[in-house]
Amino acid sequence: MKLLSHTIGIFTNPDREWRAIRADKHSFVQVFLSHVPILALIPAVAGYIGVTRVGFELGGHVAKLTPASAAALAVITYLALLIGIYLVGEFINWMAKAYGVEGDEPTRHYEGTALAVFVTTPVLLAGIVLFYPHLWLVVAVMGLAALYSVYLLYEGIPILMNMSKERAFLYASAVLTIGLVGLVTIMICSVIIWSMGVGPVYQH
Repeated sequence: MKLLSHTIGIFTNPDREWRAIRADKHSFVQVFLSHVPILALIPAVAGYIGVTRVGFELGGHVAKLTPASAAALAVITYLALLIGIYLVGEFINWMAKAYGVEGDEPTRHYEGTALAVFVTTPVLLAGIVLFYPHLWLVVAVMGLAALYSVYLLYEGIPILMNMSKERAFLYASAVLTIGLVGLVTIMICSVIIWSMGVGPVYQH
């Protein structure tokens, strides 16, 4: 599928790929459904296998989760990724008028969703590291993926939204802030859920 093929381009030649994404005429639903449900499976499935088969260090020994517990967390992770990326796209579209993005509503909606989808792609692909959930390996790989996502954000907005670099910088910074707030919110919700006794169950 053409939309999924953009995944390679944002790594090999991001500037050219952002122009190609802008030239595409798809709905925001198409760009979301052709991409996110597939790639969001990577961290969910890899994480499930990693914590049930390989295990992770906890208190000086290797811990593993029960299949049922890991499956529940994998489903929650998958749904959180779908909802989170969708909401980021909606926020980008909502802020478009404030930053003077040109075009009609369907075009802006497509561009906002496409930006959210392809900016988060490196992190979704990096989820493969969860097959071997060693803390520092996961932190290193995910950290590098996050840095590249930030680069794509600042590089992509002026091209995709056809904006000056000055306005695009402010727009990208606002999007990044929303992303960070969303991440903190997810972490807080996770702590609350775990405190209610819906946390991971370990194998004995």
